[in-house]
Parts: sequence; structure tokens; C-alpha cells
Amino acid sequence: MFRGGRALCALASGLMLAWPAMSRVMPTQEGVLHAAPRPADAPAQDEAQRFARGVLESNDHRQRPFAVVDKKQARLVLYAPDGRVLGAAPVLLGLQPGDHAVPGVGRKPLSAIRPDERTTPAGRFETEPGRNLAGELLVWFDYAEGLALHRLRPAPARERRAGRLASATPADNRISLGCVVVDPAFYTSVVQPVLGRRRGVIYVLPEHQPLAAVFERQLLAGLDSD
Repeated sequence: MFRGGRALCALASGLMLAWPAMSRVMPTQEGVLHAAPRPADAPAQDEAQRFARGVLESNDHRQRPFAVVDKKQARLVLYAPDGRVLGAAPVLLGLQPGDHAVPGVGRKPLSAIRPDERTTPAGRFETEPGRNLAGELLVWFDYAEGLALHRLRPAPARERRAGRLASATPADNRISLGCVVVDPAFYTSVVQPVLGRRRGVIYVLPEHQPLAAVFERQLLAGLDSD
């Protein structure tokens, strides 16, 4: 069912089955809400929220649940189809900064994937619930390259994955093979009941390229309307 190394990303990346007080579940309210930002990240968070408004105004999500992954802030916000914030949490991302996936990396064995190939690509991705080779539930967003949104799982202690998720800065959240990794409690209580049960959309914001180089113009309407 799975091909090559990065197709095993969802099986290989993770640590420690739990980390206390990590998930940040937001209350249900009307509209697109502010999800608790990290210190000093207000401008970046505002851009991500306005991007989400563009998704809603253009109906690019086709009335499906969607998530916005802000790579610069290493955080994910999950939205209901009507724009209500369902939850927000820090994430682990690909070890190598960059906005493109390396072609064919999903067919490589894990041992052959170089550190510079371990990127989380930017873009719009249709999601689908699925399972990894161990049968664990996850959310595929680039099946061809084996990229998924999944919970933190055991990994070598030297990688300090749980500690990276818990830190106050996004600077140390680069460690995965390219998958987007969240705290187990957040995945179970927020992600699984939504994207784990139906198809949706994940928008991964670029860290190097401008938004206009990655997304269609109508998606950026929310950035221009203030």
C-alpha cells in the first residue's frame, strides 16, 4: 500500500505517547477566531487568520473542514466548514526548511533520505483519512509522497520531539521527515473527530515564497480586504 521511505514518514516520525498540557483546544464561537498565539507572533498569526478568511470568502474549501499550517510559527489551526475555530496547536515539521517536496523522495527507503530532502511542502492539499503500515489512524495530505498529519509517536530520545513541541519558540520544531506532527491528545480530541472522519483541505503556508506564488488569487482576498 505504501511506497518507499517517505511513505513511511507517518510510521517513523513521533515520540512519547503523551505530553501533559500540550494541546490547545479552542472554544466554539462564531467566525474565524484568534487561536492563542505564541509570544511576539501576532503579525504572523494575523496573516494566517486573514488567509483563512480568504478560504471562507472564496469557498475554496467547498464547505469542508480545513486546517491552516503556518510553517513560520510551527502551528496549526483547524476550522469547521463555517469558519469556527475547532482547535489550535504547535506542530513538528520537516527537518529542512523549504516550500517544495523533492520529487521522488516518497519512493526512497528511509536510510536514503538526506536531511536536505526532509521538507514540508507548501500548498493546498486535499486530505483523506487513512492508516499507516502499523494500522494507526492518520490524515493523508500528500499520499504520493507519504505525507500525513499524525500524532506524536515514539522516536529516538536524542530527537527530543515532545520537548520541541512544548517549547515556546518555533525555531526547534523542525525534525520530521516532512509530515505534520501534533500532540496525541490534540489529535485524538480535535483532529480525529473532524479530518479523521471525512475529507477536507490542508493549507500549508510557505516560509520562503510569497503567498501569491503558491496559492490562487481568490484565496488571498482576505489579505487585501483590511
